[in-house]
Amino acid sequence: MQILIIRFGDDWKKCLELPPKDTRMRTADVTSTKGNEFEDYCLKRELLMGIFEMGWEKPSPVQEESIPIALSGRDILARAKNGTGKSGAYLIPLLERIDLKKDHIQAIVMVPTRELALQVSQISIQLSKHLGGVKVMATTGGTNLRDDIMRLDETVHVVIATPGRILDLIKKGVAKMDKAQLIVMDEADKLLSQDFVVLIEDIISFMPKDRQILLYSATFPISVQKFMNKHLKKPYEINLMEELTLKGITQYYAYVTERQKVHCLNTLFSRLQINQSIIFCNSTQRVELLAKKITQLGYSCFYIHAKMMQEYRNRVFHDFRNGLCRNLVCTGRFGHLGLAINLITSEDRYNLKNIEDQLVTDIKPIPSSIDKSLYVAEFHSVDPDDDENDYDDHGGAKNKELGGI
Repeated sequence: MQILIIRFGDDWKKCLELPPKDTRMRTADVTSTKGNEFEDYCLKRELLMGIFEMGWEKPSPVQEESIPIALSGRDILARAKNGTGKSGAYLIPLLERIDLKKDHIQAIVMVPTRELALQVSQISIQLSKHLGGVKVMATTGGTNLRDDIMRLDETVHVVIATPGRILDLIKKGVAKMDKAQLIVMDEADKLLSQDFVVLIEDIISFMPKDRQILLYSATFPISVQKFMNKHLKKPYEINLMEELTLKGITQYYAYVTERQKVHCLNTLFSRLQINQSIIFCNSTQRVELLAKKITQLGYSCFYIHAKMMQEYRNRVFHDFRNGLCRNLVCTGRFGHLGLAINLITSEDRYNLKNIEDQLVTDIKPIPSSIDKSLYVAEFHSVDPDDDENDYDDHGGAKNKELGGI
């Protein structure tokens, strides 16, 4: 690690190694700010150096709201979209408050997936690289437990973790949380779902009673409300969302039968100008089967799912982001700008209203100006009973969603 020494009186900003300026289009989700600067929050100069070297020039709206409140020690319940600077909103105050004179875990960031844990830990390391020794550790399921135990035998200040793995380490007595004053939950709606909430409750029971809790979530289901009422003390509430979908994403649904989805994708690929597409499935089997079909159709395609080795998943993400492949089939949802087309069956369409209400978004029918032969079942030239167009897990037609292109 290289630490830049700045003498008193130096123009420290001139010494920074700034990345190339980000020229991508920025939407109102990140530009509608109050005009604050990062220097306004009285942050350590070394932390400011890390912030600017990340390419972050000014705080986004959620960062403007979160940073001063989190620095004051107050609990936060924040509703903000993915892709609007949430990670910086909690990592900047978290790192500002790390005391390097103490050699114990001082903060923990809980995330629901391995990919998010690695992403957040990498941002933490980059932000803190000039702070002179902040030790950040990521621990998730699917990695070597022995390595994590050995790492925790050394000094660790910040832990980025998925719930199951960190609870295992806590119960083994190697991850000591009794002095950790801050816990962050990124994507709290997922962390407080039925799958995780018991684990989260257990983790919090090992922390001091006066700990600070920061919750960040795109949606506020009843599980988040219950948790807030039980564990948060007069939280500062931030709501920067009118709808869940980021500005710059347009969502449509197209009504097709299950067996015609592959044909629909093939037609979309052949008739629309698509630089890259991400196709979402809700099972690992469907991911692999669909990726195979797309490859057979002659299109370059990667796939990724939770049962794959972490090293391979990292490589696939890296290669796709660098443009080495046009199409990615995966579980989960992510992405920022573009078009989302949801291919739904007759039963799916009755669930759209519930989805729109839960996510506070609007999913419209595909515009009438688009050729119906792209998506309407009766316009398709294929036989709907043709097994070649069926990519279901067991060879039958299931009512499952393929997501946005």
